[in-house]
Amino acid sequence: MQIKRILVPVDGSELSARAMHASVNLAGQLGAVIVGYVAPVSSSCEWSRIGRRSAEAAEDDFDEVSVGSARLVLAQFEAVACAAGVTFESVLDEVRRIDKAILVTATRHRCDLIVMVALGRGAFGEFLFGSQTKAILADSRLPLLVLH
Repeated sequence: MQIKRILVPVDGSELSARAMHASVNLAGQLGAVIVGYVAPVSSSCEWSRIGRRSAEAAEDDFDEVSVGSARLVLAQFEAVACAAGVTFESVLDEVRRIDKAILVTATRHRCDLIVMVALGRGAFGEFLFGSQTKAILADSRLPLLVLH
């Protein structure tokens, strides 16, 4: 299997910066394109608001700060890719189910590989917060490279 397009979901964290650099290095070696993916967090997802609003009421609650932060993360990722001579495409997606959206984006952009980071929350943390990486691993037909 030849890898031509790599989907890399990032969130601006230190771990996702590691995914940026590792995927750019990999793409450079393979001559592949990076598809950087960010899904901004809506203000309804903040802990202070949990329980105050229904998911339906929060559908359009992506504030400008979250979207602006997501754009900044993509711009930083693009700068890293461009500095390495790697072609970069960006996707900013305002969604609730990030795991499903990542898989849809991978299909839509004809990606051959997904590179993600695992936060390493442990069993209790995964019970409370879930694991996007595990959900994608369970549902994806694409190879998944997990960085820790």
